[in-house]
Amino acid sequence: MHTQDNPVAERFDTPSTRFLDAHGIAYVMHDYEYVSEPGKVGLHAAEGIGMEQGHVFKTLLAEIDKKRVVCAAIPVHHRVDLNRLAAVFGGNKARMLPPERAESLTGFQVGGISPFGGHAVLPVVFDASLAGLDRLYINGGGRGLVVELAPEDAVRCVQGVLAEISTPPG
Repeated sequence: MHTQDNPVAERFDTPSTRFLDAHGIAYVMHDYEYVSEPGKVGLHAAEGIGMEQGHVFKTLLAEIDKKRVVCAAIPVHHRVDLNRLAAVFGGNKARMLPPERAESLTGFQVGGISPFGGHAVLPVVFDASLAGLDRLYINGGGRGLVVELAPEDAVRCVQGVLAEISTPPG
């Protein structure tokens, strides 16, 4: 029950958790102190919940060939490979979506964008490294919120795909 007497429950009541609930997905919510540092939000999230970076994924929005917006989920310490991402969707070129457009499409703030429960239903591709994980940690629909769930549940509930779309650091 979400009441004013339980601010933690209210904080965990997001469009993402409502989406997961509606799809019968089991999950655990984690919160951490959000730090707005461009390019490092996901790294702070991993540190904040005490998880290895390879288990914590960030959510990025990109536009393929200036026609189709897609959601990419990759490990927080990786970089998205825009050429590979475009190829997954049969395109030639991908570019990151400007923050204002990402927020408008999803209804989430940058730093809190989730692949679950956004305003627009977008195709989702998860980095292939997800296949080797027993648990996935990804944004839960608000800054400072991470949802933990089974990787196969994450892919299934958004009808996502797995593909090699990121490069490790270094």
